[in-house]
Amino acid sequence: MKTHVKKGDQVEIIAGSHKGKRGTVLLVNAEKGKVTVEGGRPIIKATKATEADAGGLKTIDGAVHISNVKKVG
Repeated sequence: MKTHVKKGDQVEIIAGSHKGKRGTVLLVNAEKGKVTVEGGRPIIKATKATEADAGGLKTIDGAVHISNVKKVG
């Protein structure tokens, strides 16, 4: 599937509760029609402690549907 955005593009979220936020595209999943925007849709995730990481609550960037973003500049 061809997409109108690619990794590294500056985009703005144009729909949903995160409308108006701008950021850089970190990941494009064309098969599912999803885009991950830096700082666009923060999700708090609980992670288990490991030897390498202390665990706890982590903030990650969630995916947004590709039709809800527009390319800026």
